Amino acid sequence: MSQEDIPMPWLESMPEGRATTLDYEEVPPIEFLRRRVESQPDKPFMILDKGVTITFGEAYKTISQIAANLQKMGVEKGDRVALMLNNIPPYIFTHYACLAIGATVVQVNPLYTEPELKHIVTDSGAKALVTLTMFQEKSNNVLQSTDLEFVIYTKVQNYLSGLVRFLGKILKGRIAPLFDPKDDAYEMDKYDVANTYDFEDFTKGDGRFSEPDLDIKEDVAILQYTGGTTGFPKGAMLTHRNLSINAQQCRAVLYMVEDNVGAVLTVLPLFHVFGMTVCMNLSIQMGIPMILNIKNPPSFDDILGWIEKYNITFLPGVPRIFIEINKHPKAAKTDFSSLIAAISGGAPLPLEVAKEFKRVANADLVEGYGLSETSPITHVNPIGLPPRENSIGLPAPDTMVKIVDLEDPTKTLGIDEVGEITIKGPQVFKGYWNMPEETEMVLSDDGWFRTGDIGYLDEEGYFYIVDRKKDMIIVSGYNVYPREVEDVLFEHPKVQEAAVAGKQDEKRGEIVAAWIVLKEGQTATKEEIIDYCRDNLAAYKVPKEVTFRDELPTSMVGKVLRRKLTDDEEASE
Repeated sequence: MSQEDIPMPWLESMPEGRATTLDYEEVPPIEFLRRRVESQPDKPFMILDKGVTITFGEAYKTISQIAANLQKMGVEKGDRVALMLNNIPPYIFTHYACLAIGATVVQVNPLYTEPELKHIVTDSGAKALVTLTMFQEKSNNVLQSTDLEFVIYTKVQNYLSGLVRFLGKILKGRIAPLFDPKDDAYEMDKYDVANTYDFEDFTKGDGRFSEPDLDIKEDVAILQYTGGTTGFPKGAMLTHRNLSINAQQCRAVLYMVEDNVGAVLTVLPLFHVFGMTVCMNLSIQMGIPMILNIKNPPSFDDILGWIEKYNITFLPGVPRIFIEINKHPKAAKTDFSSLIAAISGGAPLPLEVAKEFKRVANADLVEGYGLSETSPITHVNPIGLPPRENSIGLPAPDTMVKIVDLEDPTKTLGIDEVGEITIKGPQVFKGYWNMPEETEMVLSDDGWFRTGDIGYLDEEGYFYIVDRKKDMIIVSGYNVYPREVEDVLFEHPKVQEAAVAGKQDEKRGEIVAAWIVLKEGQTATKEEIIDYCRDNLAAYKVPKEVTFRDELPTSMVGKVLRRKLTDDEEASE
């Protein structure tokens, strides 16, 4: 680790067994998978609903077939392939097939609306899209209105047993299915659109493909779309080395979890960088299977059953997962004895949740921290030590972190001084796709990334976040950017002004709240506004609360004061 003139007290206080620096294997993520295929081809790589098992050998055969067929379709090194899939085998197969031929995976949330999907496809310049048959209408529209060359469709029901086949979302305390068996059973010729293909056809053939000449430090493996101070999604370019190194860093942090023992419970979405790294890539490092959560949201009856049945050793999740486990009536009867570590990310973890999980499961639940731009893990609290309130923990191996002055980022602050958290390490991204000015704003020439989060460092090397420089809202681990929601609200014919901010919520971490000034003479209901947003935004971005006001608080220069809106709301409660 390069020692810069910054305080690094964690080097002295790091718990025994947890490394501060590593000798990395400079290979791409696909190489670790190949090694598992060679050493344990018949061991489970993933286990699906009702115990259906796919071995490392079976998975790699399919990955090779997809890779070969993508090349036959003209996909070359550097081409972008968008994946809009939930946690089903085609996501994992196609993800690694793309990496195997040097194509770049464009991560797309399956909840995206047609305008959101079109933006990602257009911005990334994706050549192909792999998605579900239930999304044919919007995907075919995007195919016909962009430079997308072809779409590959698959079905969730191909990988489910039983009657419950749905991708769901939580709305007002109830499960609202996004699709059901009849939706997922669309025939491939339903829309009679050219350049659309059946995924099963890509899993045939001899699997011979040409391997690319990869530069793992420079070649982009993933475009992980994220927001920022502008609110417009940007593609964070994560290289093959970024992903490989971060998986190795995570493995070192979880040194107490044995290789080839147990399983990783995969309830996090793999299209999100957190799930992609700590479930998919990390499970390969450990040589243990992913227990795939195909149903979303998960049944907590199922989750507790899987922990017992599959001897889960590692459970990553967002705070809501652990809140639900803590209060579930079956938790007291569940055998958690195999569980070694649980890590929460995506939103702040309340200290009481960690303490209650320890009581319920007799296992440590610790908070970690990271960003899309850092692959994502940069900090994790030590497993086995009492949790510290509001702390994001200690840096991962070979990760330098400093607190800089909010007005002068060239000025490094000392212990207990509050400023912006900045990070330098091998997991830090290459920059934003086709956005050099945005990249320059956050990434220095010598590799320091400005996170936009405000915090401080204590004398033992633990970091704490006290506020967000960005106005980002985190809903159940998903990022929501106020301006994006405000832009939709402003398009409503009755809306004069709108402001959006996050409000604390026990289950989701935060919810989206909107404050609206209507045009003179207009009337509207909360339901009308919410329904309008639902037609134009992914479900988790839709405001859960709408307040009508005569005016919005503004600064002297006319900027709406979002913080004052939430403060006023809290004061009135």
